[in-house]
Amino acid sequence: MEEINKKIKELRIQKGLTLKDLSERTELSISFLSQVERGTTSLAITSLKKIADALNTKMAEFFEETSNQKYVVKANEHHPFNIKGSEFTYVRKNGEFAGRLLEPILVTLTPNQKQTQKFGHPGEEFYYVVEGMVVFQLEGEEYLVRKGDSIHFPSTIPHTVENPSNEEAILLSVLTPVIF
Repeated sequence: MEEINKKIKELRIQKGLTLKDLSERTELSISFLSQVERGTTSLAITSLKKIADALNTKMAEFFEETSNQKYVVKANEHHPFNIKGSEFTYVRKNGEFAGRLLEPILVTLTPNQKQTQKFGHPGEEFYYVVEGMVVFQLEGEEYLVRKGDSIHFPSTIPHTVENPSNEEAILLSVLTPVIF
């Protein structure tokens, strides 16, 4: 996450913005943004999205290490991470190249884990259940998706997901737009 903090500050300065300017554009406090840039606080995905929008950039730019193309990602290069505000564990599975439109992620839900806040955003979401089972809630309907099943929907629909079982659930998720 330290690299993200540095990139936020670099982009803000490149665009000639003060912390006050960024605060006004994001509706996040100046003190919070200062802490983010110094790496002394965690950053929720929703806050990162506000910052990216205010800086007129994609969220993926904060996660890119180099501009080199990389098509193959070896198993030992996949590292789990968590996002503040989300209880799930994520592993990025994507290659790196300009113009990438898909965001493949492996998502792990612990037994009986439930997403508590409905979330909607532009794009599409596809999930394939690798292990276990999950329940997606979309537009007041519940969809039980078991191992080997998949679900695909517009991300604009507010949605939640939960693992109702006593076993871990693993999902392969492919999203648009690129957010990481």
